Amino acid sequence: MIELALTDGQRRLAITCAAIFFDMDGTLVDSTICVESIWQIWAARHGIDVEKLLHIAHGRQTQETIQLLAPHLNTPEELAFLAQAEEGCRDGIVVVPGARELVAALPFGCWAVVTSAWRRLAEIRLQYVGLPLPAVLITADEISRGKPHPDGYLAAAARLGVDPSACLVFEDAPAGIDAAKAAGMRVVGVRTTFPHSQLGCEWSIDNFNSVFIRAGKQ
Repeated sequence: MIELALTDGQRRLAITCAAIFFDMDGTLVDSTICVESIWQIWAARHGIDVEKLLHIAHGRQTQETIQLLAPHLNTPEELAFLAQAEEGCRDGIVVVPGARELVAALPFGCWAVVTSAWRRLAEIRLQYVGLPLPAVLITADEISRGKPHPDGYLAAAARLGVDPSACLVFEDAPAGIDAAKAAGMRVVGVRTTFPHSQLGCEWSIDNFNSVFIRAGKQ
């Protein structure tokens, strides 16, 4: 079990869990500049309201974002353009403060990453910021339904052999928080992308400098 404590302003919370799951973009890796610049270029090409696009894009798979906003553009050509742009972009990509230290303190096999990115992109970004690849990495190309559906988080729990109710999730976007809740997991928001008022969870932190591992063993 893993014992950790986190602070949220003046409050302090102690949590015991069997496993910790992280979203990637906006949670472990701050890729906001890169992601938003690519969506801005794509939106300008097609005359799409970029603010509306960005409001729904965070935490979702690329294909699902396009389908929600401009289904006529949900084509292999557009998806390939966006995929190539994201895989090649390094602008402003940095590790979220405290993330490297936190995952280094966790026992291997007790944490996972569940992301709306595809596997190649996830590996590129994690390795670029110097984060280790987890024992379990659930990516968009491995599940049939992305966030806000719970499929990714349930798959991570199954692969680690833990009960979903014993898992803790860190997420930065409402779609991911909804996915964690739908999986029956506890969730803490990370205020890198949205303010606490828009996350839809009781607890949130600025970054992982607010999280402390008290004990952990397999």
